Amino acid sequence: MNRINITFSFIFCIALSNDLEAQQGSSKPAVPKSDLWLTYSGAKGAGKGRHVILIAAEQEYRSEQSMPMLAKVLSKHHGFDCTVLFSVNEKGEVDPTMPAPFKDKTKRHNIPGLRHLAKADCVIWLSRFMHLPEDQMRHFYDYFDSGKPLIALRTANHGFWGGLQYKKSGKNISLREMLGGSFMGHHGGWHREATRGIVVSHNKKHPILIGVEDIWGTSDVYRCHNDRNPFPMDCTSLVLGQPLINLKKDAPPNTEKEPLPVAWTKTWTGNKGLESKVFHFTMGSAVDFENEGVRRMTVNAVYWGLGMEKEIKPDSSVAIIGDYKPLKAGFNYEKLGVKPRKVGYYK
Repeated sequence: MNRINITFSFIFCIALSNDLEAQQGSSKPAVPKSDLWLTYSGAKGAGKGRHVILIAAEQEYRSEQSMPMLAKVLSKHHGFDCTVLFSVNEKGEVDPTMPAPFKDKTKRHNIPGLRHLAKADCVIWLSRFMHLPEDQMRHFYDYFDSGKPLIALRTANHGFWGGLQYKKSGKNISLREMLGGSFMGHHGGWHREATRGIVVSHNKKHPILIGVEDIWGTSDVYRCHNDRNPFPMDCTSLVLGQPLINLKKDAPPNTEKEPLPVAWTKTWTGNKGLESKVFHFTMGSAVDFENEGVRRMTVNAVYWGLGMEKEIKPDSSVAIIGDYKPLKAGFNYEKLGVKPRKVGYYK
């Protein structure tokens, strides 16, 4: 083989290697790999070079399954680098069975890796009654002040219990004020009545709703507003949730229960005067995410939050990658098959 052919072969190999790297994602993740969290490098896509952190820290809705699944969708189909952070026990295991600290206020949960929120371009957040150390709460609050987008799912509106309070101008700020609503009770029957999403007609052209044709899930409709705390003027309602009479997708509506807002947007301005786009979606169990509409809205919200609306395509893939068999929501852990597991189990 002459020198010209050797040179050509060398260049071809480099080009092939670069092409494979672009398709499969860079081998270097956005944050260091660890046994305490998961990392996914972005493949080719509009999100290349952007970093999304997903937080799975609750005891009921199996976010330990849904957030890694969603991270794969975002990284493989859309090019985002993704990191999934979990609530873990003293052994470093993902542990949804660690209870909310209602009886023992000295207890603390632990979400390793929250310091990496400083490196995130967008956060997808699902936590429930987390009692966290002050340093971990500060990482959340620094992000709330960062001007970066926040996608809050299901129980995020009651995501903390006790601990360091978020303040703005010396005033305590509730999650209701920041997100535009918070849990006030189960409007739909808890674990008995599924939810059918109804797009708000005058907002059907919102970027988050591009390509969304069907919205359904087994999680019930939350009541987040009432006469004393009405739906805020600074929020834009995108989807109403109609309770159904049971958990089947084709079930008729429960006509005794009116549809209530389950998805809306707003802008939050933190302590630095920076505006953050907020999308709050009170659906979001692992089973809900089997529904294409639920996945597409969440993926679209990432693009919207990052000001990438022009990159949202109605036919972009939000297909689940690999085997996804979400466990049912609930607290009967032994019957449901929920137990502490090493982080790598969810890769």
